Amino acid sequence: MVEQIRDEAEEWTVRASSTPFQGRVTGVRTDEVLMPDGGYQRRDYQTHPGSVAVLALDDRQRVLLVRQYRHPVRARLWELPAGLLDVPGENPLHAAQRELYEEAHCKAESWRVLVDFYTSPGGTDEALRIFLATDLAEARGEKYAADGEELEIQLARVPLEELVELVLAGELHNPTLISGTLALRAALTGPGLPALRPADAPWPARPFTA
Repeated sequence: MVEQIRDEAEEWTVRASSTPFQGRVTGVRTDEVLMPDGGYQRRDYQTHPGSVAVLALDDRQRVLLVRQYRHPVRARLWELPAGLLDVPGENPLHAAQRELYEEAHCKAESWRVLVDFYTSPGGTDEALRIFLATDLAEARGEKYAADGEELEIQLARVPLEELVELVLAGELHNPTLISGTLALRAALTGPGLPALRPADAPWPARPFTA
């Protein structure tokens, strides 16, 4: 019988490892992993520095969304402001605050950790932390000079209950937006926002400096 329902770190023996491809941010790693039957099997997966996202909730219970083109799926998706942890050891809260400013020209006074997850643990080591940001205000100074896909970013504020309905109807497909929306709904109908972890809570998947 399982005593606790909790993920635990574990690492099986790897007898050989190579990186057949390394891009600017992500790469592909091939490991030969020892299986329980004593044999070795090859596992190919994407290496990733990790990501942060921000569910920014205003005083009218609306969630701040961004919409941009995602070439691999050939779609323009509604998402949460998000970005890479591409600076080694970067504090994820600082990265999230930067992304909220750059993508939405917005700041928040209150921050908590909403949920942590691996985006696709069978195919990538990407870990993602979603922050809940409240007490929102427009950021000061000039707007961030966007480029690439971000040149056509659209912004919207959508009531949380409407987002839940859209998720369950299959109208929204970004996994970070879906996870954040349902996690926030669960928190509000359950223990409440004060029960969420503080913004500087440990993150074993991506250790960081204060």
